[in-house]
Amino acid sequence: MEIRPKVLVTKIGLDGHDRGSRVVAAHLRDAGMEVIYTPPWQEIAAVVKLAIEEDVDVIGLSSLATDHLIVPKLMAALREAGAAEVAVVVGGIVPDEDEATLLEAGVARVFHPGASLGEIEQFIRDVTPGIRAARAVA
Repeated sequence: MEIRPKVLVTKIGLDGHDRGSRVVAAHLRDAGMEVIYTPPWQEIAAVVKLAIEEDVDVIGLSSLATDHLIVPKLMAALREAGAAEVAVVVGGIVPDEDEATLLEAGVARVFHPGASLGEIEQFIRDVTPGIRAARAVA
């Protein structure tokens, strides 16, 4: 039986450019994933609450400004809420030095401009079984 990933696609901070996140959300939905999409300008606490309530496997964040710099706070909030197993992926404009900071904070993957929708989809499919297994043990 194929696992159907559950993905929350959202934007935290003040960056309102959401075209990319809408394209990714539509692709993942069309690929058979369950997708929860929020409008931009979400607060970290609201994202954590929604991720837990919806029991998502992955949180996909889009950053075209510098909002990726608050992602380490999201990672800490997920750990504090007991949801450390949720994979967080970030897409958009992320300088190399900031990517290292995100990965150190626990982000599973950073997708830069030019990453294919298929690459994003495959990564989510690949990590979901491990997330489900970690959740079952917890």
